[in-house]
Amino acid sequence: MSMIQEFKEFALKGNVMDLAVGVIIGAAFGKITTSLVEDIIMPLVGAIFGGFDFSNMFVLLGNVPEGVDPNSYAALKEAGVAMLAYGNFITIVINFIILAFIIFMMVKGMNRLRRKAEEPTAPEEPAEEILLLREISAKLGDKK
Repeated sequence: MSMIQEFKEFALKGNVMDLAVGVIIGAAFGKITTSLVEDIIMPLVGAIFGGFDFSNMFVLLGNVPEGVDPNSYAALKEAGVAMLAYGNFITIVINFIILAFIIFMMVKGMNRLRRKAEEPTAPEEPAEEILLLREISAKLGDKK
């Protein structure tokens, strides 16, 4: 079997396609979560704590060049100044926690649906004719 044929078999298997779809949806879902954290949650947290902005939380490690605002994370990053951007790290950790919680809730829901589908259903009551035949059979069996 040639390598091209082996690759074709591998690529066309259902698992590979499912994985590809999962990665694409996961990337899009990650962008939604990032937007939720950066555009909705962090501004609310900042408003609660008096305008506190996590994105501008950093520690300078290098010298600030002339003309660069030393209080602006974006300007310092663009200028290539060495810094510890722990505010960005906090935002990413919050993003991860929210994403992990959402995935947990999705898996929990899927497991609940799977358990419901696997639950054995109660056996149906036999038809009235079957019950009568059993009764007759039992009475005939007693006479012998």
